[in-house]
Amino acid sequence: MSSSKLTANDATYKVRKIKDLAIRGLCVLFTLLALVPLFSVLYYLTVRGIGGVNLAFFTELPKPVGEEGGGMANAIVGTLELVGLACLFGIPPGAMAGIYLAEFQESKLSRLVRFSADVLSGVPSITVGVFIYGIFVLTMKRFSMVAGAVALAVLMLPTVTRTTEELMRLVPVQLREAGLGLGLPRWRVTLKIIFRTALPGIVTGIMLAVARVAGETAPLLFTALSNRFWNDGIDQPVASLPVQIYTYAVSPFEDWHRQAWAAALMLVVFILILNVTARLMVRHRVKAR
Repeated sequence: MSSSKLTANDATYKVRKIKDLAIRGLCVLFTLLALVPLFSVLYYLTVRGIGGVNLAFFTELPKPVGEEGGGMANAIVGTLELVGLACLFGIPPGAMAGIYLAEFQESKLSRLVRFSADVLSGVPSITVGVFIYGIFVLTMKRFSMVAGAVALAVLMLPTVTRTTEELMRLVPVQLREAGLGLGLPRWRVTLKIIFRTALPGIVTGIMLAVARVAGETAPLLFTALSNRFWNDGIDQPVASLPVQIYTYAVSPFEDWHRQAWAAALMLVVFILILNVTARLMVRHRVKAR
């Protein structure tokens, strides 16, 4: 091999090396830029909201208009109840629909369900709130927790469905063939092998869906509304942190503004805990295998 050819190969290698380093540097730079809004929000919320976090915030009911002090204990409990009920309404049908889409990928019903889920994921949350208002609130003639939970479940449904489908389709086909080869029925292979293999990823998708709906305000204004007192039942209006934040933020009282910042901080911490818990659950299950 001639010396001139070796020199050309060295030059080509150096150019490729420089391009590789440049692309890596750009990736790191834009990754850091993507983190800037997140940490900016966390920092600003912590600075503005930490002053309003105290024992009364977690244990007391809101004070009447014009009086300072009080807390958001009813809104914290109401948010947990709403999200829990929404999970009960939204996760089982979403997961079952995802299993159907993964098992019958090319059927006409699957294409229709997949298209509907994609469209529903882009529908504004306030539109869902108005829809549930027409179905539940006007029928029951009152705002209620169950109406708010159904609205959140509708918002959660497409994320759970599509996540379940995509994660189950990622499971190697050899696992299915092995199960069928052992003589197991198809439903058992699907639920006991395919679904369980994809479960860690599905749980992560569900947690992301829960984190999304936990901060929704618009649909709750049309369905659950709010309540200054403790919740009396699922057929009654219920307080929630997003609605309480909105109500306090647009008020003219400085003390309510302080509590709104504290509630926003608590809401972000709640969502952060959900995400961290999901990741720890996934990691634990992967290590256990």
